[in-house]
Parts: sequence; C-alpha cells; structure tokens
Amino acid sequence: MRNIRKTYSRSHANRGAVLERLVDITNKRYCNKGVADIRKIPTPVQITKHNGRTVTGYTQKGEWVDYVGVYDGRTIVFDAKETRETTRFPLSNISAHQFELLKSWHEKGARSFLLVSFSKLDEIYLLKFERLQEAWSGYVGDGRKSIPYEDFVLNCDQVKSDKGYVLHYLKYVG
Repeated sequence: MRNIRKTYSRSHANRGAVLERLVDITNKRYCNKGVADIRKIPTPVQITKHNGRTVTGYTQKGEWVDYVGVYDGRTIVFDAKETRETTRFPLSNISAHQFELLKSWHEKGARSFLLVSFSKLDEIYLLKFERLQEAWSGYVGDGRKSIPYEDFVLNCDQVKSDKGYVLHYLKYVG
C-alpha cells in the first residue's frame, strides 16, 4: 500500500478566521454591555496520541454551528461563513447537519441565521433562516448550487460597524 501524504493550504485552514474574530469582539462587547450573551462553540478535537508534552490530533467535523446565545429573551443560533467569491455564495459551504440544526432551532422559536462575508468585497450580510431555507430547498433538489450576490444585496441586511460595535449584527435580528 502506498503512503499518501496530505497537504493543506494555510489560507484554506484559516478561512473564516477574520469574520469569526470580528464576531467574537462584538459578542464580548454585547456581553459587557448586558445586551446579549453569545458564545462560540469550540470545534471538537480528537486526540490520537499524547506523549509527554506532545499532543497529536485532528479537528473533527463539528456537530454544531459556530455560535449560540441569548438575546432579548430568545435563543439565537448562527454560523459565520466566509467566501472569496464575488458573484455568489456556494451552498456547499454549509453542511447538511448545520442546516438541519438551524432548521430545528428555528422551528422551536430560536432566531437562526448565517453571517456571510464576501471577503474580496469587504461586505458582510445577515442571511435569515427563511431565505436560507428557500435556497436550500433548490440546492438539495438539484436546483441552484449557490445564492447570487445580488440576492444578498436586495434581500439581506448588510452588517457594518455601528454604535461602538465592530460588527453590529444584532440590530438586524428581529
């Protein structure tokens, strides 16, 4: 059997790190101001070897989305997604289990959404679950494989810095 060594791109591995950092800074400010308590869900790690100070392992496929919390007396649950595309957001960026979790919580009254960053355009949008669900139904039914950028511009709220918050997304969570 041949030994195949996998390599990875650091830029791919850190995809979404900038957006998540902005969300983390904003969430800390929301918490400090008493506005909301929103926490980042850590990515699970499977440890394969522990030898003294050296630990070897790999990140597992998460069963959750990135963030969960409470705002205005209701649960919010969302994921932060980043794309380098400029004309569309590929739905393949969302795993089926993430969609199902957002759907389940939405059906039980939580505010579910995605924060989508078009990194090359330096624009971030809040995509409410209802809009995501419309696009997803076409995606799983051999329809469209992405959401056009124009749909974000026309139907989503663009999230910007406002009132001392780096990324004031809660202003659009109704």
